[in-house]
Amino acid sequence: MGNFENKTVIVTGASRGLGKQIALEFAKKGAAVVVNYSSAKEEAGKVVNEIQLAGGRAISVQADVSNAADVERLFDEASRQFGKIDIVINNAGVMITKLLQDVSEADFDRQFAINTKSVFLVLKQAVEKLENGGRIVTISSSTSRLMMPGYSVYSATKAAVEQLSKVVAKEVGHRDITVNCVLPGPINTALFRNGKSTELIDKIAGLSAFNRIGEPEDIVPVILFLASKEAQWITGQTIGANGGMS
Repeated sequence: MGNFENKTVIVTGASRGLGKQIALEFAKKGAAVVVNYSSAKEEAGKVVNEIQLAGGRAISVQADVSNAADVERLFDEASRQFGKIDIVINNAGVMITKLLQDVSEADFDRQFAINTKSVFLVLKQAVEKLENGGRIVTISSSTSRLMMPGYSVYSATKAAVEQLSKVVAKEVGHRDITVNCVLPGPINTALFRNGKSTELIDKIAGLSAFNRIGEPEDIVPVILFLASKEAQWITGQTIGANGGMS
């Protein structure tokens, strides 16, 4: 498991955090990696540079994945540079934690655009342009299984992409393409830590069986497995990677 020689992978939101770690690990295992970013050009360039210095192949492509034209350009550039696309990792996301009565319409629209519409747009391109036998993995969240105050809209965006993925899995199965979701628990990234006190983070960490929040290294092996040849009989699934939180 884990040999991705001659495979091309697109990782959305790959300039930092979990997305960066996903990109680096695919590259270590031989894949050509397309590092997508929205605005963090310098950070994306550093990821590409790190991969290339280690002897890997990578490019960065700016694209707002909530914009249909940008997503189409992302896929076309990946195909132009590497000849084909085998694996797509839907990782881009944003989290706004507020009680429902404090969520503005702008907050709602932003989260659904980046977390849900982006997956819809990426899936549309992937269904058309992915190689037969390809792999699609979407990063959802274990909040879709929980009733956590402050996460109402965020968890709704993630529940939506899980259902999208399940249905698309049936639609592309005849091409031996698998579509799955990984549901991390809280991860030690800027996305999770932003705006949270140490006390709150410690409280959330206490919900796991290991009394800690996760690290990107806890999640990436699950993603690599689902993208591998060995996972050919797994599709339409939502797999929790949350330290026993849910």
